[in-house]
Amino acid sequence: MDGDHRTAGAPGDDLVVTGVSKRFGGVPALSQVSVTIKAGTVHALIGENGAGKSTLGKIISGVIEPDEGSVVLGGAPLHMRSPREAMAHGIVTIAQELAIVPSLSVAENVYLGAEVATGGFVRRREARRRFRELAQRVGFDLQPDVPAGALSTADKQKVEIMRALSRNASFVVMDEPSAALSSHETAALHHIIRSLTAQGTAVILISHFLSEVLSLSDTITTLRDGHLIRTVEASGATEDSLIEGMLGRSLSAAFPDKTPAPPDAPVVLDVSHLCAPKVEDCSFVLHCGEILGIAGLVGAGRSELARAILRDARSSAGSVRLDGQELAGHSPRRAIRRGLVLIPESRKEMGLLMGRSVRENISLSRLDLVSRAGWVARLRERREVAALMSKTTVKAADMGLPATMLSGGNQQKLLFARSVMCAPTVLIADEPTRGVDVGSKRAIYDLLVQMAQDGMGIIVISSELEEVLGLAHRVLVMRHGRISAELTGPDMTEGAVLAAAFAETSAS
Repeated sequence: MDGDHRTAGAPGDDLVVTGVSKRFGGVPALSQVSVTIKAGTVHALIGENGAGKSTLGKIISGVIEPDEGSVVLGGAPLHMRSPREAMAHGIVTIAQELAIVPSLSVAENVYLGAEVATGGFVRRREARRRFRELAQRVGFDLQPDVPAGALSTADKQKVEIMRALSRNASFVVMDEPSAALSSHETAALHHIIRSLTAQGTAVILISHFLSEVLSLSDTITTLRDGHLIRTVEASGATEDSLIEGMLGRSLSAAFPDKTPAPPDAPVVLDVSHLCAPKVEDCSFVLHCGEILGIAGLVGAGRSELARAILRDARSSAGSVRLDGQELAGHSPRRAIRRGLVLIPESRKEMGLLMGRSVRENISLSRLDLVSRAGWVARLRERREVAALMSKTTVKAADMGLPATMLSGGNQQKLLFARSVMCAPTVLIADEPTRGVDVGSKRAIYDLLVQMAQDGMGIIVISSELEEVLGLAHRVLVMRHGRISAELTGPDMTEGAVLAAAFAETSAS
């Protein structure tokens, strides 16, 4: 691979973390955590949101410094004050928050900070050549000169992975690396991880996907509330044992029981021959009290269909009828007021105002309900927000805290609270549990099922087949912007979804 670095120890040295503690504003994020990362292995860090696993990963990769404890490589203590210093010791990170410079090209982002230069001038031709060699080796179909800001979330994730692999790292910290990847892209990533360990590189894997952890890892460390619970060999672990360690209790079932909508339930959403960017002639209906799943590969047009239904993307043909009345025009605001809301796939890029308070993030969807003469009535706002936080199980010490201080699961539930404030008849949830832990996933599943039982029509878009099949009463599969299959009852299987997603022919 490309790039050079200086190591604190010889190749094959283990990384030893001893007695590490970290506090933020007096609140402990890690308490006396000790763990050894063996060279050439995959070492997974698991736990609920807020357990401390990302904090530990950031300490190992030089993003933050510990308050106490040490990180030792090859017998030499490391005092790293930045990721660049960590990189000098052969430690690189693929962060959960993508560090992409939108205005730079893909190749420039991959070699950012490690540019191919002679006499102070960047050798762009040589950089592109190295980029193409690396892309071919890892199996990513990316063009070097495309602006990174124009890429999808999944492709931006690939850029991060390529950047890490270009550094010849001895230790690679991967924080939720497959969260935005399709199934075949995830399989390619897993192949890359195994290739890295075969060459002696250690991978520190932070993931909410327990099946991924069990299939890839040699060793698994479980954290809970900043404390190390246990470190075990992956060969002796199961999903149940990992969940019990993460939660301190067993999780009786992954999904709540399904309650089908009444046979005579009215149609609340009627999409007919809808055409829009990346959406081709899509038709379906949604009934009151029904959960409709939409599956398909990344890029199949699922999110684009959701935006077209909300009227956030200009449609070229077809119609959308809500409660029998057509949604005319191209105004998401009008759709929301009519009772159609969307929880977007990226809560941080498209959903929340991260620097604003919990209270503001919830109430901004219906300020007219908590205002008088153009002024927000704070007492009424707090009362409404408190009721919604209770209903959607948002946990926050104070509703005045900024959204950025909440765990991923609670940030996601903030979006549900905001949506419920709109009193919708139809809710579209795009990747509703992306980046949240198993405990928060179950809370969100319970919330979706309860909303459906209360009479709301629900559309769930998810890259996790288990999630779609576990929640939905019916499943639509998309391919190349079209609905390639509708599955119900016993036909709703993982094999049937995959067959429709990869099918060579499409039918609506």
